[in-house]
Amino acid sequence: MNESKTDDHDKGIELEYEIDEPPHKVWRAISIPEFRENWLPKEALADPEAASLTPGQEVRYRMRESDPPFLESVVIFRITPNATGGTKLRIIHQLTDVRFDRMIGTAANNNSLSLILAA
Repeated sequence: MNESKTDDHDKGIELEYEIDEPPHKVWRAISIPEFRENWLPKEALADPEAASLTPGQEVRYRMRESDPPFLESVVIFRITPNATGGTKLRIIHQLTDVRFDRMIGTAANNNSLSLILAA
């Protein structure tokens, strides 16, 4: 398995891997709960069932942190065949909890001028 790309975004991370196994084997590992449980336990998920599923192509799971503030996120697994008979696995992990937006507001020590509107 080769990691070929890592992108950081405002609310998430995207990773791409080239896997030597054919797509149908990778699909089984990410979509069948008994196999997925080996590397992504149901305790890490907000719901052990997939949030959405496009057979053979994409599966989404809702996740919830086990520690406060218990933020929720979505992890998306996309697979496509590659040129060598293996699989390109793309993992997109996005923070979806609306509380996150409030947490990354203006810093308390930003030294900016605060304005108060007069009535």
